[in-house]
Amino acid sequence: MKIVDTVKKLLFLAGLAMTLTGAAQSRNVLFIGNSYTEVNNLPLLIQQAARSAGYDITYQSNTPGGCTFRQHCSNASMDLIRQGGWDVVVLQEQSQYPAFPQNQVEEEVFPYAQRLVDTVRAYNANCTPLFYMTWGRRDGDQMNASEFPVLGTYWGMDSMLYERYMQMKQDNAAAVCPVGRVWRYIRTNHPDIELYDGDGSHPSMTGSYAAACAFFVMLFGQPAANITFGSTLEPSTAALIRRVTDSVVYNHLNLWRVADTTTVDTTMPSDEGVLSVDAEDPVLVYPNPVINQVTLECPRPTFCSLYDIFGRCRASFTLVAGRNGFALPPLESGIYCLRCGRKSYKLTKQ
Repeated sequence: MKIVDTVKKLLFLAGLAMTLTGAAQSRNVLFIGNSYTEVNNLPLLIQQAARSAGYDITYQSNTPGGCTFRQHCSNASMDLIRQGGWDVVVLQEQSQYPAFPQNQVEEEVFPYAQRLVDTVRAYNANCTPLFYMTWGRRDGDQMNASEFPVLGTYWGMDSMLYERYMQMKQDNAAAVCPVGRVWRYIRTNHPDIELYDGDGSHPSMTGSYAAACAFFVMLFGQPAANITFGSTLEPSTAALIRRVTDSVVYNHLNLWRVADTTTVDTTMPSDEGVLSVDAEDPVLVYPNPVINQVTLECPRPTFCSLYDIFGRCRASFTLVAGRNGFALPPLESGIYCLRCGRKSYKLTKQ
């Protein structure tokens, strides 16, 4: 790469990062998504939270129910993006699509995420594309679990959403608002707090408030502790959610913000393993079904993680180019998801 190209790239990334450092008191934000953004009027909640902390947003939205990135590439969203003048464009995919098998995501999600981001940058100087990381459904995606078993529980579906949104962040040199991580912390540590509406998919007002707190942190680089607005929540619940948001989002801002794509930040506030951007080539996995010993062959070094149907990382492997043999830890018989870079493999443990 020429020196001038490198300088241009660094200046471009620096300009993007400055829109999320908290230097400005107001943001002009475009929300592109669907009902997960529309329910409880999330943009208004963010505005109310920001104003209570001495900041502000102006906003517009295009959030038709169930709308996908692919559909947004040919609807009113493109006209709104091309209007220009946005500081941040929030991008939220349909709630299930990013959790689907890797080959399907690579065909139906990633290209359209890139098209949206490219359009944002073409018409908006120093604008930050901000992916809205959503959450796993309360009981997982039972409709699609037979085809991709990891989707059969909240934990599995949520883990897939996390990895795919982080991949979109990395691939597009964008930022991500980790609402799903805030929800996961609350579900794990405060299961009495109801984040879901009655359908087990959409957010309750509490769930939307958690999202609003996360977006405030990402938009202004300030702690959620500065928010005094509590919506309709009990004051103690609202305060707890703000503390959780700071623990997950504010304390790990470098993970969620725009980063140079030549590096990967793996300091995650969770037990989910490392996100790799390598290994676009397939990995050979055998035997499958496996008893105790698995062999992985790959054309170049990469990192693999083994997830159970509950989305828990049960083993991790650092691979060198060529043949790699590993003894599995004690595992229950059943179906597992082996993630190697961007590829997913179904591994059956006998």
